Amino acid sequence: MTRYDFDTIIDRRNTDCAKWDGMAPLFGRDDLLPMWVADMDFKAPPEVIEALRERVDHGIFGYTRRLEPYREAIAGWFLRRHGWEVDTSWIRHAPGVVPALAVAVLAFTQPGESVLVQPPVYYPFFSTIRGRGRTVVENPLRFNGSRFEMDFDDLERKLDDSSVKLVFLCSPHNPTGRVWSREELTRFGEICAARGVVVVSDEIHCDILFAGARHTPLADVSEAMRESTVTTVAPSKTFNIAGLATSAVIIPSRRLRDDFQAVVDFLHIDGSNVFGATGLMAAYNRGEAWLDALLVYLEGNLDFIDGFLVDRLPAVRMVRPEGTYVPLLDCRKFGLTGPELEKLLVERGKVALDGGHWFGTGGDGFVRINIATPRALLKDGLKRIAKALSPAVK
Repeated sequence: MTRYDFDTIIDRRNTDCAKWDGMAPLFGRDDLLPMWVADMDFKAPPEVIEALRERVDHGIFGYTRRLEPYREAIAGWFLRRHGWEVDTSWIRHAPGVVPALAVAVLAFTQPGESVLVQPPVYYPFFSTIRGRGRTVVENPLRFNGSRFEMDFDDLERKLDDSSVKLVFLCSPHNPTGRVWSREELTRFGEICAARGVVVVSDEIHCDILFAGARHTPLADVSEAMRESTVTTVAPSKTFNIAGLATSAVIIPSRRLRDDFQAVVDFLHIDGSNVFGATGLMAAYNRGEAWLDALLVYLEGNLDFIDGFLVDRLPAVRMVRPEGTYVPLLDCRKFGLTGPELEKLLVERGKVALDGGHWFGTGGDGFVRINIATPRALLKDGLKRIAKALSPAVK
């Protein structure tokens, strides 16, 4: 029996959490079962909670610096879990991966230039690009009926025929659940390197891996990508500590590192959250056993979804993820638009899911479900989805 509990339902209402207390602005009501925002309904690892409690007991929360033990915790984690040797001098800071993307846009592009994305993709990618005189160029993924794949021919055309200076890669990919193979990343990297573009690789989901999947850091596939990749990571998805607002930005290239840091310094966002620093070190140094137990539980949730859909809602299929805990459900057989599908789920099922159309091109007809929740809540959510959609089958 595991020493970690993922089955107990914890009441999160009235804790100011986005997932449970912040539904009304998006969904028009707050009496829904939330299965949308990508955080977990599990307590953080007890090792992290203990470290935070000790820090609270100290009682002084002044200006805090991230010293070498902090950077060593990051480097040690990526060496152990992913075989990537990170020099601690490469590590820079951002208060989150999305702010890091915005800093990269300011650091590596000018007004009038473009940033390429691969939709359907995490929707903040778009908002970090638009609004400062930059434009979005899309290289849509292709869905083969069971998984999404990169369109390399289209990628070459887009990089040849546009003003793209920066590429956002999502690896593992949110929301498609793809864990890109080394071969795919090598080809992707060769195409980008040949055209001299900088790549920001969002690898925040890299620790959530299923069924033998292996994460390959883009910066580790070749010397060319090492010198042209900015990698954004954080313990937030892995250990459910997003509220500690702490992420690492790993930049081997001194030129890119200096350009990135110059924007960070200008914006004055390099300060350390005292609890974020403590939580990161505790998670990366002592959280491995908890993560291993979590992955077993999450894979059980995936199996539960597959079985439920076969028995109760065969018109819907889950796009089985290789990584991440926010897979897509393929609801295209209903012939509904994204807003129509969302309306049914909210009004008839009283369940909140991320609409596939939120993620851009290729997302229509899908919804994204958060499986990082106790199985009893997952079962409740699936029943609500079935209630909403069963009468809509054409």
